[in-house]
Amino acid sequence: MTKSMTGYGKQTIEVGESRLHVEVRSVNHRFLDIAVKIPRTLLFLEDQMKRQVKNRLSRGRVDLFVTIEGESLFGKKITVDWPIVDQYIRKLDELKSRYDLTGEITIDMVSKLEEVFSVQEVEEDTGTLQNALLEAVDEAVKQVMQMRSVEGEQLHKDLRFRVTNIRHLLRELEERRPIVIEEFKERIRSRVEEYMKEQIHPDETRVLQEVALLAEKGDVTEELTRLESHLIQFASTLDRNEPIGRRLDFIVQEMHREVNTIGSKSNDGEVMEAVVNLKSEIEKMKEQVQNVE
Repeated sequence: MTKSMTGYGKQTIEVGESRLHVEVRSVNHRFLDIAVKIPRTLLFLEDQMKRQVKNRLSRGRVDLFVTIEGESLFGKKITVDWPIVDQYIRKLDELKSRYDLTGEITIDMVSKLEEVFSVQEVEEDTGTLQNALLEAVDEAVKQVMQMRSVEGEQLHKDLRFRVTNIRHLLRELEERRPIVIEEFKERIRSRVEEYMKEQIHPDETRVLQEVALLAEKGDVTEELTRLESHLIQFASTLDRNEPIGRRLDFIVQEMHREVNTIGSKSNDGEVMEAVVNLKSEIEKMKEQVQNVE
């Protein structure tokens, strides 16, 4: 089944007094590139979230967001750094003695000292949170997969349509090929004979050999055969139940190469028109293939 690399999924869960919003979106990319943007308190789940995405998706730029709404997920407590307080008190007493200062060390003074107090999150059982959040991520990724499958069906139809169009153009070229060869031979023969008029006894056999040789250089039979082979490979690849984007991209490049060769070999008006149409179809095909997983 052909799959796109564009998708979006969203899931919301409630844990205690908090609401967590999970969003996953993906776009086309050469490889699988996962970026996780989550609150600092959830960083311990980052690797597991990435593994969930890797288990489901093979290619694409994937952004995973988690935002928290409402109360904090973890309790908080204020702690006192007693060693720091002890040092402050000792140093203040030393100042009083050294410089004969007066006054008392008060609570107001101590509360304003730096790094005495800190707010820390209370370590709690995170099992419930972890399970709920990972389930939400999995559900959001499934939605991405569903969207990628739906869009992939449209890509599949369009690429099949392009294959049909290219086959039709190749048949036109195949029908035109014998005519072009004969016209090409006749033009070459006329030019060679014109050139050899001044010779008393032109070698007719030699003339025919040169005409045949030059005509063979202008023949596009091999290119048409290879193009048909590429189309067969392309069509069969579309039906593979695996990531096929990079393989399709390679085949399209080879098709483009063969069409360029055909264009360089011929100056026939009808052939050149078919070449332009072929390039147009292949370019549209290439654009679509860029978004295939």
